[in-house]
Amino acid sequence: MVQSSLATKSQSFDLVKSEIEQTIKQAESSLERFQENRESGEDLQNCLDFLNQLRGIFILVELRGGTLLCQEAVTMANDVPVGANDDKNILLTTLSNALFILRRYVEYYQQQREDHPELLLPVINELREARREKPYPESRFFEVDLDVKDRPDFSDGLSVPVFEGNEAEYEIVARRMRLTYQVALLGLLQNRNPVVSQKLIGRSARGFVRLCQGAPMGQMWCLVAIAADTMLDRAMPFTKARKRMFMRIEKYAREVVYVGKVATTKDAPDSLIRDLVYLLYRSGSGNPEVTRVLSAFQLTPAEFPDSILEAHARRLYGPGSDVLKSLSEALQDELNQLKDKLDIIERGIEPDLAELSSIADALERLGNTLAMLDLNRLAAIARQEAVRLREWEAESRLPGEEELFRLADSVLGIEDAVMQIVSRGITSETDSLAGNERSREESVYLQEAVYVVADEARSALTLAKRAITAFVESDYDRLHLANLPATLHSIWGGLKMVNDSGAAHVLERVAASIQERLLDAREAPETQVLEALADALTSLEYYIEGIGKREESNADLLRLAETSLDDVGL
Repeated sequence: MVQSSLATKSQSFDLVKSEIEQTIKQAESSLERFQENRESGEDLQNCLDFLNQLRGIFILVELRGGTLLCQEAVTMANDVPVGANDDKNILLTTLSNALFILRRYVEYYQQQREDHPELLLPVINELREARREKPYPESRFFEVDLDVKDRPDFSDGLSVPVFEGNEAEYEIVARRMRLTYQVALLGLLQNRNPVVSQKLIGRSARGFVRLCQGAPMGQMWCLVAIAADTMLDRAMPFTKARKRMFMRIEKYAREVVYVGKVATTKDAPDSLIRDLVYLLYRSGSGNPEVTRVLSAFQLTPAEFPDSILEAHARRLYGPGSDVLKSLSEALQDELNQLKDKLDIIERGIEPDLAELSSIADALERLGNTLAMLDLNRLAAIARQEAVRLREWEAESRLPGEEELFRLADSVLGIEDAVMQIVSRGITSETDSLAGNERSREESVYLQEAVYVVADEARSALTLAKRAITAFVESDYDRLHLANLPATLHSIWGGLKMVNDSGAAHVLERVAASIQERLLDAREAPETQVLEALADALTSLEYYIEGIGKREESNADLLRLAETSLDDVGL
């Protein structure tokens, strides 16, 4: 019966497809004429009529995304007056973009024969945001019955210990968990190391589950923890809608801090639960904790998971990440050949003036490619260096040490920007990286040293956490911790060597705390001390993980580690 319904819907679409395409073209033409002549009220009215016509057709063929997009477009067009000034340009540009995406979606539906209205949500929300309206949540087209009887306790699969501290300790832990969540949220909003942010959100959510102690709000925090773990497991991106959702959740962390346990006794709003359940549904994950949540709401993982949704969205919204990655890799191959030739000249291994001409040719080709991509500042740097190489060749001399360093810095600067194409796209932001001056201390050799230190530090921190776990499980046998301060001190030296004094200071505090509160103390350590050390080590581990992946260091993680130590006087 479902197949028959889909077939009927598809046949209905085929009957009106040509009319849809023609009407979209007419709406675009009318809008374009109005943009050229803002006094042409007839063209604006024609655009409105065509949009209303499209909306009626989409209702008829049951294309939900197209229907809502046309509805929002009509509302926006009504906000544009005849004789509109430049302050309405954003509305007209967004409306034009919406019509372009709508045409692409019609082509997509004809090929796929499946209606996925969620693909149109980004452009629908652009229309709403341009009118300063609240954007729709990601779950706008998601249908689920939240009034389920006998809903299970989602905390059963999280292995969260019971909180046994007093009221003062409760407040300390609540503040630390909120700070952890805020650091994670800030990382998300700044697009900085999403993997670490997801781990921190999961850790913070588990902390709040523990603080809720079975209260109604604990169920929401369980879903947050499961959602963060699932996003990490399935490598799900943080879209604008998801960032807004996690920003909304921070409100409930704040309430636990400032209101106390009373804040945990109320239920989270259904709209937020819907968003979290939708995230798990869209993940396509078959993990037991996800399946358990979905089963409680009589759902199964989506057949059209987030990874496929993202791939299909790229067909509607410009070049995909796979294209950008291939482009970046091709440019990096050229740059690697350049660096090899420069290395030969720097080492003085059979230097040949003919190599200068070869390098100049390569830089000119690279500059032409970058110019075609509208990365004009990067192209200018490549061409300037090519001119210098031609001058050295004409003077029949090899470059001096300082000249060679300057050339190498320029090539490395271009390489840094090219590597950013995958995440930033071909944008002015990528091109602006060309203007960043590189200091001698930021040489490739120092960077390699940072990566080596980061790798060793990760191993040492993992060893430290295992040693503390073994220490607790063995009824506080100090033998498990005997070599730990010395191991951490060696990493401290490496961090000092690469000029990361902030991380070195935190590591020094951790090592000193382990020595004083675990090794030298006669009595068994308090639970709060062990938890604070665990939080500090985890925050430090995430910080090290970031600098080991060519990412900007996140000082907030170091402050989070220090706060954890300060809370218990370490």
